[in-house]
Amino acid sequence: MSKPVVSIWGPRPGAQPAAAETAPWDTEWELHNGTAWVFYSSSRQTAVRRPVILADGFAMGGSNGHVLYDGLENGDYPFISTLRENGFDVILLGFDDRSASILDNAGVAIECILRTIAGREGDAMLTVGGFSMGGMVTRYALAKMERQRMNHETSTYLSYDTPHRGAWLPLGVQAFAHFVKERWGDTNPLLSLYSDLVNSPAARQMLRWHVATGAEVTLDVAGCQDQARTEFLKVLERAGDWPQIPRLLGVANGTGTGVGNDIPADDTALAALGPKASAQLRTQGQGRQTVAQLAEARQAPVSISTTGFPELDGAPGGLFPKAPLLEDAANFGMAGVLAAMVNEQPAELAHNASTFVPTISAVASADIDDHVALYSKVDRESSALHDFLCATTNEGHTVMTPELGKWILARLQEA
Repeated sequence: MSKPVVSIWGPRPGAQPAAAETAPWDTEWELHNGTAWVFYSSSRQTAVRRPVILADGFAMGGSNGHVLYDGLENGDYPFISTLRENGFDVILLGFDDRSASILDNAGVAIECILRTIAGREGDAMLTVGGFSMGGMVTRYALAKMERQRMNHETSTYLSYDTPHRGAWLPLGVQAFAHFVKERWGDTNPLLSLYSDLVNSPAARQMLRWHVATGAEVTLDVAGCQDQARTEFLKVLERAGDWPQIPRLLGVANGTGTGVGNDIPADDTALAALGPKASAQLRTQGQGRQTVAQLAEARQAPVSISTTGFPELDGAPGGLFPKAPLLEDAANFGMAGVLAAMVNEQPAELAHNASTFVPTISAVASADIDDHVALYSKVDRESSALHDFLCATTNEGHTVMTPELGKWILARLQEA
């Protein structure tokens, strides 16, 4: 049985996440385009005293408080109850649309921060951060508040496997998702969901490299950054890039030693041959490479080629999150699910998940374009964070572990 994760691609339409009969939180705040689930540290409280705001990450649809709580509390480390036992009030921040623009969801975060300050008992400073994309949302929200001379009363910013330098989704997987939608999406809406998610505002801003269609193309490492990401980075820079007042902390679900996940470069990841579609997807290698061959029955194949990219699939980092409702399919696995749906027969899958957030992105120490930096020991001096911890093994993206959870608690207790 796979470990619970904080953020997944989301359930298929019509499926409902399992929910406890009684809500585990003490109170709930309705926000404009979002919700905050509040856990007091004491049953005698009616207001927060030592607030820790943690924002949900990127996924399909809206946040679900039960799923978010379950991923943080019921894995290998009971993060929420541990924080509460140590006197912290936990505020889980969710969004009505987790794939909406990071800039838009930052407005939800700002509203949550202001509401926390207004209802706080005492004058304890806030901790504000988030998981994956939630860390980018709150990073921008705090920086924007400082730029606008708004007092966020936050002493600590915390990011959990956040793609500060961009996330990675294999380009062949992106192209295949669009290829399937463009040809069969009208007859089966399920075949459009992955493509729509890849082309959502948040994905375009978060992914370091993005492909928008299933057309034949050759992609250079210096290109294929979506305009939405370019514009987002400019807005973030104008806001100061990082909040300047808080202590900046972060953790990575990948190793900091340069040791990768053993996924070989330029290796077959998926092979599908069926009556309607065929596809061969390969893991990312260096130099000139064809990462995908896609074909509709009796049609000429479409090639997706790359040049100059590093070996990203096997790099140290948090592994792409699995979707439990889709037989734990991850990125290559999701492409396999799409191929099986089209052909009504299984595809051959050699690799399911690859790196999603490289370690050097999560700790903001180097650009993920750099193959040498990806596979080298993290340079602590070059990180934009004041302090961080990397996992001892490459584990699932946003998985809460005792190693990372205990480190966070210790750092918060120092404040």
